[in-house]
Amino acid sequence: MFPFFEIFPGTFLYTFWLALTSCFFLFLWNLKRLAKRFGYSFSFFTQNIVWFFISTFFFSRAFYVIWKWHDMKFIKDLFQFFIMSEFNFSLFGAMFGFWLVLVILTRLEKSSVSRYIDGVVLSFLFILIVWYIWALFGGQVYGRETLLGIEISYTNAFTPVPYQVPVFPLPIVYTFFSFIIFSTMYILSLFIHIRGYIGYIGLILFWAMILIFESFSWKQDILSVSSIFNLPQVFALILIIWSWYQFSQIFSDDENKQTHLEDA
Repeated sequence: MFPFFEIFPGTFLYTFWLALTSCFFLFLWNLKRLAKRFGYSFSFFTQNIVWFFISTFFFSRAFYVIWKWHDMKFIKDLFQFFIMSEFNFSLFGAMFGFWLVLVILTRLEKSSVSRYIDGVVLSFLFILIVWYIWALFGGQVYGRETLLGIEISYTNAFTPVPYQVPVFPLPIVYTFFSFIIFSTMYILSLFIHIRGYIGYIGLILFWAMILIFESFSWKQDILSVSSIFNLPQVFALILIIWSWYQFSQIFSDDENKQTHLEDA
């Protein structure tokens, strides 16, 4: 659609950087706003923001290189790895990088990820709305050719979408369902006060969205070139199972506590 806007002659505003900056500050704003409700310290994130940034950037780039190995295997040095001509980042790699630092830091402070996961997931679901709106304008997420009557065309001369036929409006669908999931989880968080419930349910719903609608994606990776599935779907399925296991553990612990209280 519109990868960039020309504000003044020769001055361009790239929607990628605008969206990335907006998501960064909106994520922090939500973490701070939800800190009191979920009982965690916002300084936990601000004091370690450099580690979160480095890990998120590195793994977002690394995952992209792996997923696009058929194109990226010719990288010769670290400069080419970190500096590329396009905005080649992986959302799922960024999530992994953030999660890795979160796990390490909670282990160091001898606490649990469940202490932070509700606020983190709600903040993440909120910025997904902005992220996928950017993906619509930037053309970084796009669907395949369908005949459902809701297809959209990418006609901008600078769009990275390599197809001129109308395609499934995947970023619009992702934006809509991200909003539904976020709204539902936010409302539930007003009534459910058990740590981890909102976070893991939100993750299950998010990964279920990816598992279903990535079937409409026309972007290829090292798996999709030889099968009907892509890597996001495989990871989504694994993480749905993992998130459900974590949720069931919290549910089981809650039931055990309730049983002990009744027996007492």
